[in-house]
Amino acid sequence: MGHAGSRTPEPRETPAAWAGLSELERRLLNDFQRDFPLVPEPWAELARTLGTEAAVVTEALWQLRGQGMVSRVGPVFRPHSVGTSTLAAMAVPPERLEAVARQVSACAQVNHNYEREHRLNLWFVVAAADEAQLERCLRDITRETGLEVLSLPLLEAYHLDLGFDLHGKRRRRQPPPGHAAPARTRLRDPADLALVAAVQQGLPLVPRPFAAVGAQAGLAEAEVIERLRAWHAGGVISRIGVVVRHHELGFRANAMVVWDIPDARVSETGWCMAGFDFVTLCYQRPRRLPRWRYNLFCMIHGRDREEVLEQVAELERGCGLEAAPHEVLFSVRRFKQCGARYQGFGNGARPQARSA
Repeated sequence: MGHAGSRTPEPRETPAAWAGLSELERRLLNDFQRDFPLVPEPWAELARTLGTEAAVVTEALWQLRGQGMVSRVGPVFRPHSVGTSTLAAMAVPPERLEAVARQVSACAQVNHNYEREHRLNLWFVVAAADEAQLERCLRDITRETGLEVLSLPLLEAYHLDLGFDLHGKRRRRQPPPGHAAPARTRLRDPADLALVAAVQQGLPLVPRPFAAVGAQAGLAEAEVIERLRAWHAGGVISRIGVVVRHHELGFRANAMVVWDIPDARVSETGWCMAGFDFVTLCYQRPRRLPRWRYNLFCMIHGRDREEVLEQVAELERGCGLEAAPHEVLFSVRRFKQCGARYQGFGNGARPQARSA
């Protein structure tokens, strides 16, 4: 399966939020979403690249986080490398949606919670330290709302990143050799889990952030850096860098596209989709017949609905999916969005410094 039939997209108007940023802010948001420098003074390293001072970099990141454009700066963990997770959905009567969404968001293990255009209109992600904690959260939601929860855990990942070029430049991704996914390493060592607890909400905006998180986790600065390097190389974390909030940056059309693909073709199709740079997430999840027929999911963020639908059509042409049943579930409201917080790791304390 190739990318035959793909077309060059028409340029779109620059979102107002992006247009109002300084060149420094734009570069911080766009150029450092991955490959963050794992050195004792990373802000100074970024400053050298940008031709400015470390204090200017940290102040800009602090302001961007205050404006909601940056979620945090730090590692993005691959699903199941730390704890466990699932994507869940509920069919909520419209008159109850806001109240039920509040009940769902109240579970500490829920990190994303969206209304989407579908009969199953509430979709959320649960990330927990272990299966027991995850199941407890789902049971509590079922008990408190009186509604059935459909749980769709990840089976195979083809692309998990959520980082992309904010300038709209297009490029093809190269799939890994042999379409091999990274090894599924699960962190179990107490020192590793203490470090997860220290970094999961972002690096503190202090001159030596790895020393600060090391002090919280009981590790030396050099050991923190070495563990993060090893996690990155081993696929425990998919990237290290600036984690942006797409909606606040003008990418207001967020769609989860779900496909019914023959089981024998799902991996091949998933790797094909992963090659398109506008696909920010792509993975296989289980069918739940008769309620849910779809087994391949991808996420697309665009400036408007038309752009997203054009990209869905590009996937159809490029991966030979013109006849494949699918639905486009646009997001309507965001009730909760934050990084996964794995409670029960380490002591859970945060350093008394600003974090990015």
